[in-house]
Amino acid sequence: MASLRLDDQLCFGLYSASRAVTALYRVVLEDLDLTYPQYLVMLALWERDNRLVKDLGAELSLDSGTLSPLLKRLHAAGLVERNRQADDERAVMVSLSETGKALREKAEGIPDVIGTAMGLDDDGVARMRAELDRLTESVNAYREARSPA
Repeated sequence: MASLRLDDQLCFGLYSASRAVTALYRVVLEDLDLTYPQYLVMLALWERDNRLVKDLGAELSLDSGTLSPLLKRLHAAGLVERNRQADDERAVMVSLSETGKALREKAEGIPDVIGTAMGLDDDGVARMRAELDRLTESVNAYREARSPA
């Protein structure tokens, strides 16, 4: 029989782990003067620069109400440029500034710091990431199957 004890709940374990990891990122990212959500935006842009805001939001699972203020702060910090598309004034292209590109070098060691703090080597990180992806896909598929049409 399933237990309703707090310590037996997956949701509480996930919540506790998420809070711990996010708190660690907060400390690690101080040197870059980035918040965790800003770091996620920068990671996406370091991977593939010159992105439409809507595409960036889709990749990061962030709505425009959350993403727009993040981009404004990154722009004010001189890390990104935002330009409206000539053919569609509603579409905004985001690209890294030279300062934003240079910040990547300073961020290079962050994944190793996080992996070490988690007690994971490169293979352990890859396995954890694969398991988290599988978990996310499974939960999303279950939720979508139960959603009214």
